[in-house]
Amino acid sequence: MRFIVDESTGAAVIEYLRSVGYDVFAVAEAMPQADDAVVLARAVSEERVLITNDKDFGELVFRSGQAYHHGVVLLRLRDESPANRIRVLETILERYAEQLARHFIVATERGVRIRPVKSI
Repeated sequence: MRFIVDESTGAAVIEYLRSVGYDVFAVAEAMPQADDAVVLARAVSEERVLITNDKDFGELVFRSGQAYHHGVVLLRLRDESPANRIRVLETILERYAEQLARHFIVATERGVRIRPVKSI
């Protein structure tokens, strides 16, 4: 599985994903301060699941008509510490890895909502 990690998500998530063998494109490293639409377009073109904690991607996907994507994981956490982000992401990867592609996933400390949407 291939991921693109949004700048707002943090270096710890990037390091964790790479350490367990995933192919990760880090927005902060390759295209800092990129517009969200550009990040989403890159994710689509490279068939990467986007990991973010930026609610604006929900706006892009559902309200602005850019409903095509390869998959989005939106982390909506009360505890934004790197350790908690990684803990929640580990749970998602353990339990929902097969559903990451072609779904919009919202994850909190209390649970996960999975919504299929159009994909390319």
